[in-house]
Amino acid sequence: MSVLGLTHRSPPNRETGFLAHRAGVDRLQASYRAIPAGSTVRLAKKTSNLFRARAKTTMPGLDVSGLSSVITVDPEARTADVGGMCTYEDLVDATLAHGLAPFVVPQLKTITLGGAVTGLGIESTSFRNGLPHESVREIDILTGSGEIVTATPDGDHADLFAGFPNSYGTLGYSTRLKIDLEVVKPFVALRHVRFRTVRDLESTMNTIIANGSYAGEVVEYLDGVVFSADESYLTLGRQTDEPGPASDYTGADIYYRSIRNESVKTDRLTIHDYLWRWDTDWFWCSRAFGAQNPRIRRFWPKAYRRSSFYWKLIALDHKYGIADRLEKRKGQPPRERVVQDIEVPIERTADFVEWFLREVPIEPIWLCPLRLRASGSSRPWPLYPIAPARTYVNVGFWSSVPAAAEPGATNRLIEKQVSAFDGHKSLYSDAYYGPDEFAQLYGGDVYTELKRKYDPDSRLLDLYAKAVQRK
Repeated sequence: MSVLGLTHRSPPNRETGFLAHRAGVDRLQASYRAIPAGSTVRLAKKTSNLFRARAKTTMPGLDVSGLSSVITVDPEARTADVGGMCTYEDLVDATLAHGLAPFVVPQLKTITLGGAVTGLGIESTSFRNGLPHESVREIDILTGSGEIVTATPDGDHADLFAGFPNSYGTLGYSTRLKIDLEVVKPFVALRHVRFRTVRDLESTMNTIIANGSYAGEVVEYLDGVVFSADESYLTLGRQTDEPGPASDYTGADIYYRSIRNESVKTDRLTIHDYLWRWDTDWFWCSRAFGAQNPRIRRFWPKAYRRSSFYWKLIALDHKYGIADRLEKRKGQPPRERVVQDIEVPIERTADFVEWFLREVPIEPIWLCPLRLRASGSSRPWPLYPIAPARTYVNVGFWSSVPAAAEPGATNRLIEKQVSAFDGHKSLYSDAYYGPDEFAQLYGGDVYTELKRKYDPDSRLLDLYAKAVQRK
């Protein structure tokens, strides 16, 4: 089926899709029962988008192999039922076939829908569409007790529904999610606007979010890149169905380099290529593997220009300590990995970025604004307490710095600064908080009660043990 100029794989019909999914759920529950009593329950999953090292285990894991499909797409209702382990790559292929897309599509193809909800995802629609869990209608969750429950916002297990985001599998694993979809057009017209100071960028970003437009033109996608204190950009996107040529950044040309200009630059991508514009070079991180060197890129297979392949290289480095060995051969100390996404209120964005540029030798930096969709609602998301009706900016930085004597010294410094600016930090990477501060930041008594109710025998890891202690 060809829609939006691309050929897509259609999902199965509703009956077939749900029958296949039911078989996958049966295998999942059988694998749960096979795990010895008293043993910690984990996923039997070969891939991950987490940057946290984890303790190894010899225990069998949960069989999630049957939860990776798009169960069904309903074009009229603009909804999709999706297995918890379905990747956004497969989900986008299925929905674009109907001229639809998820409200928020995280940047990397192998992020799963369940992972984005339980671990929080973000992208350039988040200033108008919030975070992935806000477009979820219901979730089937395998709890720590082995029971599968259906959680909804205002009905059964509403407490688990609210507490599931940012729980990272410590309250249960999603087996099925029903999500809302939005209509999309075939192309995205881009405008890259340069700023000489981050404070000017912050001010303009705030105005765009308030008005939904810039210079009389609607803005439907919004993110930014900071290259230095005096060179930063906002990229403004607008959907369009006007015919015409589109750029391709999956070959020799590299997307993030195309942003740089002297004032304002326009561009155009297919909606498919826009959604995955960051995946080809893992933002700019492919440079660490030499993949941006034209002489190497020429022979680098196109199928390997994607985040999932770079992840394999990172896994090899973690296993064999390749980077540290190379540093040692050059007479250099080991390096501390600084791979983080944090959020600060928009009015503190320039403060944080200016501090970061002074103190941490990492560039570029990604910026992505967000506001909760239910801005008029008091419904809390207790494990990641972003205030309603308030704009935040996600700041992403992914590299390494020379290691200091104290383990995680730079990461600890960043954590203190984020808290000082009334911000939050994602938990997909290294964290160093003490137990009391962690509880204050990530759910406290609410999390404790949810854990007691839905994992009474502590079959699943505790959030602090998983995020900070790396168990």
